[in-house]
Amino acid sequence: MTTSSNILIVDDDSRGRETLEAVLTGLGHNLHFCDNGLDALKQASILQPDVILLDVMMPVMDGFEVCRRLRADPLLADVPVVMTTALDDKASRLAGIEAGADDFITKPIDRLEIRARVNTIIRLNRYRRLKKQQADLLQAHRELQDAYDATLKGWVRALDLRCNETGDHSRRVTLLTVELARLMGINEDELVHMRRSALLHDIGKMAVPDDILQKPGPLTEAEWDIMRKHPQSAIEMLKPIEYLRPALVIPLNHHERWDGTGYPRGIKGEEIPLAARIFAVIDVWDALSSDRPYRKAWSYEKIVEYMREQSGTHFDPKVVALFLQMMLGAHETSQAATTSGT
Repeated sequence: MTTSSNILIVDDDSRGRETLEAVLTGLGHNLHFCDNGLDALKQASILQPDVILLDVMMPVMDGFEVCRRLRADPLLADVPVVMTTALDDKASRLAGIEAGADDFITKPIDRLEIRARVNTIIRLNRYRRLKKQQADLLQAHRELQDAYDATLKGWVRALDLRCNETGDHSRRVTLLTVELARLMGINEDELVHMRRSALLHDIGKMAVPDDILQKPGPLTEAEWDIMRKHPQSAIEMLKPIEYLRPALVIPLNHHERWDGTGYPRGIKGEEIPLAARIFAVIDVWDALSSDRPYRKAWSYEKIVEYMREQSGTHFDPKVVALFLQMMLGAHETSQAATTSGT
């Protein structure tokens, strides 16, 4: 055994305790002893043993009752209980099973048999505990991630409101980005980071003054210089947060253009990360599909024409082609539903 295990031996007969002590000594276990059921329950609560060797025939409280009480205690319900008994009849074994015993060893005890059974039970119980710990850690991790993501959504919702974005822009572009990325073969592990990256795409605008961010008309060149700094502001905001570092790709790169005329770095073609190339298409589509203070939303046909014109200059041609194919299916479904409704 690589680590010592706690074994609680419960027997009112000193000879029974001594026999088990002689058999199990030297195997690396920590042995603990009780001579009655009440003390056994108290010690079990303190020790949280790896296994309990429990005699059946004891005064005041027999082994069956001890086992029932162990199983009723949430902290002890999973501790393996092996009943040691001189009773070898079917009725006694059924009573033990009903009380919650995991195994039975008949007295007189066979040295090799009890060593093998105890070691097997401890090994299986240790594996079960490890799996439970892993499941608990995974659940805690998921809950923590959910809390993080809820916080991110709160940030982004506040930004959407500050930018006068209508119709929950960030949520829409995030959903479409993940859908298109999945069609392009991006795996689910990467999609977790991509979802956050899309959601946080404009988080750097938190550093842009209100008079620029909320200006109803065209920006001056000086104002554009400030606006174009928001990708770098996003990096400065998010980089110190370790779990968000894989989500920096879109906030930094979604204003880059396929032909190299974008910002902040002026990179082009496949130098631009795929996530940002995907998002750039969707961001423009959503902007043109939405009413703005200075214009009405464009029609589906006009947006498609514009996206095709910008393919190879603003956008990655492969991304545009697949995206328009995806949106065509959604558009035809919407049209069919409208027609059937009328």
